[in-house]
Amino acid sequence: MSRIRITAILLLVFLGVPNASANTLVSTNPISGSTLSVSPTNVTITGQVTLLADAPDASSITVTDPNGVRVDDGTIYISDVSASVGVRPLVESGIYTVAYLLAAEGDAPLEGSFTFKYQAPSVISTANPTPEPTQSQSPASSSWGTNIFIIILLLLAVIVTVGLSLYARKLFADR
Repeated sequence: MSRIRITAILLLVFLGVPNASANTLVSTNPISGSTLSVSPTNVTITGQVTLLADAPDASSITVTDPNGVRVDDGTIYISDVSASVGVRPLVESGIYTVAYLLAAEGDAPLEGSFTFKYQAPSVISTANPTPEPTQSQSPASSSWGTNIFIIILLLLAVIVTVGLSLYARKLFADR
C-alpha cells in the first residue's frame, strides 16, 4: 500500500467518520407495551433531535381506542425534543394505539406508532369516610413542671428589673 492510503486510513480511524444524526425515538409515556390501570392525561413522545415548535401543523399525534375512535384532544405541545398531546379519560379496556409524525429541525421527521394496554377498573366506587371518635383533652391541662418554670422566669425578670433600676439610679445620682 502506498503511504497516502495508510495516512488516509489512519486519519479516518483516529478522527472518526461523523455519524449521521437521525432522529430516533428515545422514550414514550406511557411506555410502549405497558399496561395501565389509571387513565393517562396525556401521551408524550421524546426523540433525539429538536422538534419544530413553530410548525404545529407539520406534526401530529393521534391516540385511538380499541375500536379506532380518537381519544386525544388534538392539541400538540412541543418542547425541545418532546411532544405531548392531551388524552380524554379512557373508559374502555383494551389496546390503545398512538401514531405520530413529528417534524424535526434539519432532519427527517420522527415517525412511527406504539401501543399500550388500558385495563379499566371493574368497579368504580367512592370512598365514604367513616368518622372515628377522638379522645378529648381538657384545654387547661398542663404539667406542674411548666407552671414552676414560668414562675421562676417571672421571679428572675422581677429581680433583673429591680437590679437595673438600682444601677440606673446610681448612675444618674452621680451626675
